[in-house]
Amino acid sequence: MDSELIRIGDAARLFHISESSLRHYEKLGLLSPEHTDPQTGYRYYGVRQFEVLNTIRYLRALDMPLGEISDFLVNRDIDIIEEKLLRQKEEVRRKQDELARIERKIDNRLRMLDVARKSELDTIKIINTPPCRIFWVSDSIKIRGFLDMEAPIRRLEQSGEEAVIFLGKVGVGISAENLSEGNFGRYDGIFLVLDDEDIFEGETTVLPAGTGVSVRFCGSHPEAPQQYRRIMAFIRENGLEAVGFSREITLIDYGITNDVSKFVTEITVPVKSARK
Repeated sequence: MDSELIRIGDAARLFHISESSLRHYEKLGLLSPEHTDPQTGYRYYGVRQFEVLNTIRYLRALDMPLGEISDFLVNRDIDIIEEKLLRQKEEVRRKQDELARIERKIDNRLRMLDVARKSELDTIKIINTPPCRIFWVSDSIKIRGFLDMEAPIRRLEQSGEEAVIFLGKVGVGISAENLSEGNFGRYDGIFLVLDDEDIFEGETTVLPAGTGVSVRFCGSHPEAPQQYRRIMAFIRENGLEAVGFSREITLIDYGITNDVSKFVTEITVPVKSARK
């Protein structure tokens, strides 16, 4: 055996990789040892493996998949490596765009949490509601506790799993008719609020900008009926009427904290003047 060969552990330390990585490269056919001791099974590497290993490490540093690296090692050519590098460059750009999109989604949630934590609770206000893109599923839903939301949320996921996994974007609504009749014990549907960055396959609806009566309170859906009674009384006292389904969203709930004293839910009812 060549005295200049080194054992697998020494080769791993020399190239700052793990022994398991070297064994994995061998299994994939990328890098075979110069010599394997038939008695001990020890693997030994020489300068020929070092040159190949340098190429593998360089291309892996560029995040090139091992399958592409294996193909290049079998078909080494300037045109081939140029093509692979250009393709890898496009893949890097795609990943950068995707990470930037996810960063914007995270920023949206951070802003939501900041607003929720600074909320003025139990104060009913008339607000301007911005346009909003949603996905709505009509369904009769009665919520006694947070677990009652799980089945309806699963139905939302069937049309857009990625958007649902971001907390604080799922809401429930009561129709204008049921609001006016004082039926607050059951919801008429569940909806998903969509950011511009969300990738969603289902059919969506854009709610136009308008006017709403809104309140934020400490609690969740089971505590909502008493807030609806307050909102509807406010609407009548101010010469308004409900013109659409309510938008009830838990901004902070069990998905974020177990401390119920920190729960914040927002209810907004779109309105217009009731005067003829």
